Formats: sequence, C-alpha cells, structure tokens
Amino acid sequence: MLLPVIVISQFLCTSLWFAGNAVLPDIIKNFPLEMNLLANLTSMVQFGFISGTLVFAVFSISDIFPPSKVFFICGITAALFNLAICLELSDVRLLLLFRFLTGFMLAGIYPVGMKIASDYFKDGLGKSLGFLVGALVLGTAFPHLLRTLTTAFPWKSLIYATSALSLIGAGSVFIFVPNGPFRMAGQKFDLSASFSGFKNSNFRSVAFGYFGHMWELYTFWAFLPGMLLFYNSKHPASSLNVSLFSFLIIASGALSCIAGGLLSQKFGAKRIATIALAVSGLCCLLSSLFLFIDSVYLFVSFLLIWGLSATADSPLFSSLVAKNAPERLRGTSLTLVNCIGFTITIISIQVINYLAKAFNSPYIYMVLAIGPALGLLALLKDKNKKVC
Repeated sequence: MLLPVIVISQFLCTSLWFAGNAVLPDIIKNFPLEMNLLANLTSMVQFGFISGTLVFAVFSISDIFPPSKVFFICGITAALFNLAICLELSDVRLLLLFRFLTGFMLAGIYPVGMKIASDYFKDGLGKSLGFLVGALVLGTAFPHLLRTLTTAFPWKSLIYATSALSLIGAGSVFIFVPNGPFRMAGQKFDLSASFSGFKNSNFRSVAFGYFGHMWELYTFWAFLPGMLLFYNSKHPASSLNVSLFSFLIIASGALSCIAGGLLSQKFGAKRIATIALAVSGLCCLLSSLFLFIDSVYLFVSFLLIWGLSATADSPLFSSLVAKNAPERLRGTSLTLVNCIGFTITIISIQVINYLAKAFNSPYIYMVLAIGPALGLLALLKDKNKKVC
C-alpha cells in the first residue's frame, strides 16, 4: 500500500511545477513590459530545480538523510515559496526568485521520490517509476485543469490550492512512508565517484538517451499553450479551450508512463524507451505540418500522440539509470542525471523562445527533434544486451 501513498504525494507536490505557467496571462498584466516572461518563468523553475539537484548531489542528501524527511521538508518549503508569488510584487525579479526557490525545493521531491521507490521496489522498478513519473506528469498538468475550473475566481486561488496540495503530499510521506528495506547508508560526497557511473557504457548510454528526451519534453510542455493559441488564430472556428487541452495533452503522458512501465516488464525498458523516443522525435519533425492542418480532430490527435510518446520514456530512463548506477550512490546518480537533464531543458526553452521572436514561425518546433535524434544515437550505439 506504500506505492499509492508515494505516487499520490508526488502528484500533489509536483502540482507546484507549472502553477505559475497556468496563471501566466494574469501575471503578465502586472508586468506588461516583460516580453519573455513565459520562457523566463519556466526557465527559473528549471534553473532552481537544477541548482537544487546539484546541491543535493554534492552533499548526497538523499543517500545520507532519511529520504522521507527530505521529501517532507522540501514539500512544505516549496509550498511556501509558491505562495509568495501572491504577494504584491512590483519587481519581476522577486517573482522570478520565488519561482527559482520553488524549483530548488522540487529537487527534494521528484528525484527523492524516485529514490524512495528504489528503496522499496528493487524488482519491478520500471513499473513503480512508471507510476511515479506519471504522477509528476499529472501534477505538472493539473494547474491547467484547475485554471479551467476556477476561471470565475481570482488567479491567486489556484496558487493557494496548489500550495495546499503540496502540504498534504509532504505530510503524507512523512507520516506513512518510513525508510525502505533496500535503503543503504550513503557515502560522503566524492566528485569523481558521483560521475563514476559515466565510465560504465550502459549507464552512459541511457543517461544520454535521457538527455535527448529532456531537450524535447519540457519545451513541448511550456510552448504547448502557444501552439494551441496559434492553431486557434489560423482556424478561428476551432475555438479550442487552451487551458483544458493543455491539461489533457500533458496529462495523457501519465497514462503512457504507466503503460511504458508495464510494457517494460515484458519487452525491456530500453526497447520501449527507444520506440517512444523515436515516435516523439517524429512528432517534432511533423509539428509544422499539423499546426496548419484543417481538421481540428487530427490536430488534437497528433498532439495527444506527441504528449503520450514524449513522456512514456521518462520512467524507463530513470529506471535504467538507477539500475546501472553504483549501488551506494543510486540516489546521488539519479539526482545528478536529473540535474544535467534539466539544464538541457533551459537551453532548449531559451533556444525556442529566441527562434519564436526572431522568425515567428511554426517550423521552429522541428528543432526539438535534435534531442530525440541524439538520444537515439546514444541508445542504438550501445550493443550491450544487458541493458534492458
């Protein structure tokens, strides 16, 4: 019964991730001169997460300290920083700082949640992480649904709600989830040891596959509302509800995470991850075609396929990284790989934002195919059949 508690708690806490994005149109009214607020707001959460994962990796926090307590403290603190954007802020730098600090604390939730799962479920880890990453995806999408349901209320009500959910999730882990039976005492930080996993070709292969996946995923999520707005502008009769369809398309990835985890038990995690990465890469290449297609049903179906495939490989890569990492540094290895992966998301988001301003063309999303292409190259280059 512990897995449902971990999964639900991760969902509740990660609802903070895109809370700022969901109310961005309202926030922009306070900062009308900030032309890059979407990219910068998203990037600051990512940058905060990266900084947090780096600190957690340097001090091996999730390996040395009880991970449930780390999750609890970070969930509480992240909720408070999320609430801070409801203050009357006149300086956009304060807004970005609070989003940075929220992201920093999320480093004690997402990778630490995976660490907790790996301490409990040594066998069938791919399936367990499928549920966990599915919870992350659903949590990321959830603010868009909340915004759809709370349009009659002030935007701050969404921020209050997501912070309350995080408090509940943090408390649930603290109360109901003790140390797992497979938890091993961690080591003090050793820089060379933290990167030692990259000496292993299996670890290196799946880590680089994950990095290619990350180039695409968060940029797709961040610019998805923009794609929907663009389609509405070209096809006024479609009148797609941007918040609702953003939620549905991002949240569909939760189902593919679970399905990918289950399929990996029969066909192998690496094989399923490779297929998912190939499909999402193809969607990147076809994006410009479907943004102009007349049929709204084909357009939405395409975005759903993209949402499903772009996320399906997330838990599989995490499982493969955990399995191929040095055992006593599993938590640190997961955190370090996450740190590098989320650094890549910032670069990708800023690149697409720059291209959007410079060219104002739907063809820019084809650039996202670079990540899956390089990730596939890393996965297919490794001939070792032990990675599964």
